Amino acid sequence: MKDRHLSKTEMAKQMQTSRASLDRLLDPSNDAVTLATLQKAAAVVGREIRLELI
Repeated sequence: MKDRHLSKTEMAKQMQTSRASLDRLLDPSNDAVTLATLQKAAAVVGREIRLELI
């Protein structure tokens, strides 16, 4: 978010979610994050999610 100069409000808007939802995503103590939400956030900041089981 810092590299792309995105505020939380703008990030939430681009993810098509609420600011409160983004706050939950960014809260390190919240372990109830879905892969779909992580994927949306990653896409907004130009990244992708990779999940690997070894």
